[in-house]
Amino acid sequence: MPEKIRAQPGHPWFTVRPLRMIFDFDTPVPRAGTDSQKWQKYAGRDVLPLWVADMDFKSPPAVIAALHARVDHGIFGYARPVKSTTDAVVNAHAARYGWKIDPSWLVWLPGLVVGLNVTAQAFAAAGEEVLTLTPVYPPFMTAPKNSGRVPVQVPASLDPAAARWVIDWAALERAVTPRTRLFYLCNPHNPLARVWRRDELEQIAAFCLRHGLLLCSDEIHCDLILDPALRHLPTATLSPEIAARTITFIAPSKTYNIPGLGTSLAIISDPGLRAQFVRATAGIVAEVNPLGYVACEAAYRDSEDWRQALLTYLRGNRDYLLGYLARELPGIKVEAPIEATYLAWLNVTALGLPNPTAHFEQHGVGLSDGVPFGAPPGHYVRLNFGCTRATLMAALHRMKAALAAR
Repeated sequence: MPEKIRAQPGHPWFTVRPLRMIFDFDTPVPRAGTDSQKWQKYAGRDVLPLWVADMDFKSPPAVIAALHARVDHGIFGYARPVKSTTDAVVNAHAARYGWKIDPSWLVWLPGLVVGLNVTAQAFAAAGEEVLTLTPVYPPFMTAPKNSGRVPVQVPASLDPAAARWVIDWAALERAVTPRTRLFYLCNPHNPLARVWRRDELEQIAAFCLRHGLLLCSDEIHCDLILDPALRHLPTATLSPEIAARTITFIAPSKTYNIPGLGTSLAIISDPGLRAQFVRATAGIVAEVNPLGYVACEAAYRDSEDWRQALLTYLRGNRDYLLGYLARELPGIKVEAPIEATYLAWLNVTALGLPNPTAHFEQHGVGLSDGVPFGAPPGHYVRLNFGCTRATLMAALHRMKAALAAR
């Protein structure tokens, strides 16, 4: 059980820190029939939802305890982050990545997708272009469209020799025009589960500086590195020059399973860029709610043991998934290592299904269609393995039955 400690200055409620404990990721938490978007999609149907990127695990005990304490306070007026909340964010990124963030750089947002939309509107004019590598999280392409900007897709390449997805640098250079203003980067990459290496990030930085592009770096999955040999590198830490042209998005939402609390941040070190970004939010972007601030603080400050246990469990799920695919599901491939996230990008081209997502849904498994990510129809689906091992096993058995029923 978490323990209560003395309230910190400025806090009208107790903060909490967890005792060292064993965390349970195997006991299912019923979500069918609740407000869960993930499970509502298949209400009334026997379909296991492995699509949208939220996990079926309870959030860390420290987060839950902090929320209980905040609710007990009983007043939920307009909120602003207190110093301890900002310190939790700054200290976590200093400890994990050596990134010394000035608190003045932080712009709080009710979601990363909001930030993508604001960035497109603030830093490109109607008809101007936003580059991104595909396949990618769909809002990377829809956000520019929402304000009349033009998304330009540069497909990643599969390097068979290295067995990993790589950037097609020649294609990226060809894609730049006088109308290009922004480059949207996803690191770690969703859905390719790729951790970009230092040399690749340095090339991206040089590319953006050479062409005068603003770099928008989505690093929301940075705390979910599954390969112990790899370490996340914030793009803005590469050099002062690229930091001055970078907007970095982070959030506790994916790692600590609190996306519904709508708490994200833009980190913008350049005062001019930050002011321009904030102006674009005026009167449009909602404020973060008080429960979101509390959960964010408890996540970054008090939940590291839980995060490490989660990573161990997700590695086990990943390994089980890869082993089962290799043994039991011919025609479905993971073409490169799953280095980060809890998302697997599955190549189903060999199955010859015109709509693989619909086919698997008919056999009780809900996956994300690859088309909104920028993949051609019938070629890819995305699977979320952020669930109990038993759920994953049941879903894979159903997928095996779906293959047999073709």
